[in-house]
Amino acid sequence: MKKEAKTPSKKSGAQRSEADFLELLKKILPKATHDPKLAGKIYQAVESELKAKAKAAAFEKFCERLEVPSLEPKTLQDIKLQLAAAFGEGDLTLKANKEDKTLAVEVTMPDGTTFHSEVKVNPNAGKGADDEDPEFVPKFVPFPVCLPGDKEMVWLLAKRENMTPEEAGIQLNKVEEEFWASKTGQKMIRDRVDKGFPEFISRAPAGMLQEVGLKRHYKTPEPLKQLRTAPPRR
Repeated sequence: MKKEAKTPSKKSGAQRSEADFLELLKKILPKATHDPKLAGKIYQAVESELKAKAKAAAFEKFCERLEVPSLEPKTLQDIKLQLAAAFGEGDLTLKANKEDKTLAVEVTMPDGTTFHSEVKVNPNAGKGADDEDPEFVPKFVPFPVCLPGDKEMVWLLAKRENMTPEEAGIQLNKVEEEFWASKTGQKMIRDRVDKGFPEFISRAPAGMLQEVGLKRHYKTPEPLKQLRTAPPRR
């Protein structure tokens, strides 16, 4: 059986698009009609349709990932528990077809919408999952950076070892742009904080950097130390 995937904390691109569309619809409807009741009904109908569409997509994705190693009662009970966790507000129905070795999955939502799918039994489902090699994650290696106008002051950063310095530099510039465009960055600009690299690198969330394969060791730069070579012994 597959382990239930954790729900991501961030909204997906599709979710953001739907939210933006509903927000836009909320602004447009009062201009398109002077009847507030009609505008409300249209908004609710569109919102309900989008929610139903999202539920249908979630159900299809759930069934695609569902592993059915057998049609034994214990297995069916485990599957039902997974369905209840994902679609607990609906009526769940499982129909095992031992002849065709398939499992019919059906969920009826409170509004009458019904989702159904058929999953084939795979005796090898879930086997060997614990024996697989863990996904390789490149380690961090030093990536010191400086500003063109002050090459003596160095920020001690790190990058994934599979990234070139040029690629790391591109990602760093990209993150800086995203930071200043974020709510935090915009608030800093309104508070008259200098929009520069030192302010960005000292305030950017660590997770924001790690998402692109970068890491910050220290928030403030260090002066470049020039070593003196010892004179050769005679």
